[in-house]
Amino acid sequence: MLLALAATALVVAALLAEELAPLVAQAWRRHKARVRVVPAPPYDPGRERRAEQRARELLRSCVGEEDWAMYRELGFIRVWGKLANGPGGTGGAPYGFLIYPHKPVVSYLAQTHRLLNEYCVTFPDLERPYGSELLPDSDDVLAKWMALTGDERRLLEQANMHLPGRQLAAEKVRRDLWRLHQWERVRLRQRHDRAPARPGG
Repeated sequence: MLLALAATALVVAALLAEELAPLVAQAWRRHKARVRVVPAPPYDPGRERRAEQRARELLRSCVGEEDWAMYRELGFIRVWGKLANGPGGTGGAPYGFLIYPHKPVVSYLAQTHRLLNEYCVTFPDLERPYGSELLPDSDDVLAKWMALTGDERRLLEQANMHLPGRQLAAEKVRRDLWRLHQWERVRLRQRHDRAPARPGG
């Protein structure tokens, strides 16, 4: 008796499946037709270049002429520290920071060029539809420049601090400090040469 009932149930299920399968398929097609698929924007190989160009224009409009020339010619910007007791136990001695795109901010003593610390801070670009989440180089430099000049103490407290040489080779930073010193000497000489001569001088 049970065997007969089970066989009957299997036959009924098979018949129902044959009848319902087209209806289920039709309902699924209608559902898919209602769901609007938005295609991803096509890859634009010039997007990064245009984004960097806009970022450079913005950086130039925000920082001073000296800082912009420094970045354009040397690839980094120097910002002077303003805290009474600066990073790394400066003891009140003048100190500065070098800002590189997508690299740690490096602090150093102005007179001796002794490297003090590296400060790792990131500013991701969360609005990009594809590719890297990194900001364009000049936007990254501007974000660090604004953070340092706006609230230096906060940046130093929130950044991941490391000893010099962890991510940026110490020799490279010292070479950059030497390049900066030479660059400033040339600019000082150029300003002196362009200055009008004093009467009777």
